[in-house]
Amino acid sequence: MRKHQIVFFILLVFSCTDDVTSPNIKQKEAKTEPIITNTSIVLLGTIQDAGYPQIGCKKVCCINAFNNTNDKREVVSLGLIDVPNKRNYLFEATPDIVRQMKRVSQYGGQIEDEIADGIFLTHAHIGHYTGLMYLGKEAMNSTKTPVYVMPRMKEYLTDNGPWSQLVNRNNIILNEMENEMAIRLSAELVVTPFIVPHRDEYSETVGYKIKGPNKTALFIPDIDKWEKWEKDIVEEIKKVDYAFLDATFYSGKEINNRDISQIPHPFIIESLKTFKRLDKDDKNKVTFIHFNHTNPVIDIKSAEAQKVIMEGFNIGRPNGVFEL
Repeated sequence: MRKHQIVFFILLVFSCTDDVTSPNIKQKEAKTEPIITNTSIVLLGTIQDAGYPQIGCKKVCCINAFNNTNDKREVVSLGLIDVPNKRNYLFEATPDIVRQMKRVSQYGGQIEDEIADGIFLTHAHIGHYTGLMYLGKEAMNSTKTPVYVMPRMKEYLTDNGPWSQLVNRNNIILNEMENEMAIRLSAELVVTPFIVPHRDEYSETVGYKIKGPNKTALFIPDIDKWEKWEKDIVEEIKKVDYAFLDATFYSGKEINNRDISQIPHPFIIESLKTFKRLDKDDKNKVTFIHFNHTNPVIDIKSAEAQKVIMEGFNIGRPNGVFEL
C-alpha cells in the first residue's frame, strides 16, 4: 500500500516480525492467558482495520504472512478486566472478535461464559464494529449483549441490515453514550467517550478515557491529525498513565497507490515531533497502535522502529497487560 522515505525503501520489503516494544514499556507480556489478579487493560490486537496480511497485498511481508499462518496479527482491540466484579469488556468489535473475546474471558477467569459484559465501539469503519456479526443467529446468537455507542452509531446499527437484525432479535442492546459523559461500570471503573475528528461517513468517532482504581488510560485508535482536535494531545497524555494512540502510517511516503489525503492519520514522524515537549516519563506512557500492514515499525529490526524506541516511546504488542 505504501513505501517510506527513499533511504529506508529497501527495509520495507523485509519480512515482518512480531509486534515489539521498547525495553522501558510498562506492559507485561503474557505468552498464554493467565488469570489476571488486578483490574487491567489487555492489548488484544495492534493492526489497522484490514488486518495482516492484508487482502490484495503482494509485498514480501504479506506474502510471508500468507505462507506462515502463525504470522497473522489481529486488529486493534482492548480488553478491560474488572477483577473485583468479575466482569470483562471489549473496546471494539473487530473481525478478530472470536479469538479476542475468548482471550478476554480467559484473562478474567470466566472460562465457561465466553461473552463480554459490554462492548464499547469507537466508530463505523470496518475494523471497529463488524465483529458484531458473530453475535447474531448465524453464530453465537447472544442475548442482550450491551453495546455502547454514540447517537449516530446507534442510528446506523438500528437502521441498516444486517446490523438491525442484531437489534431486533435482542442479540445486542444499544446503550447510547454522550460526548464527555462518564459511564460508571463499577465503584472504581469509569469510561468516558470523547469526540475526535475523523472520516465520519456513517457515524461520529470517539476515543475513550478509562479510569481504574489507580491509573487512567487514553485510547485513540483513529484520528485524522492531532492538530485538528480541539484538545492538545500533549496535555492529554500528561493527564493519564497510558496512552494507546493511532500510528497507522509511519509517513505519507509509505503510500504509493492511494491518495493519502483521503485516509488521513497522524504519521508517526509527526507524532514524534509533536510529542518532543514531553518529558521522559510522559513519553513512556505512549504506546503506538493501529499499524497498517506496510508500517515499517512492525519490524523491530527496521530503522524506523529503532528510532521510535530510542526516542522513548513504545510499540504495542499483542497481549500486553497494563494494570489499572
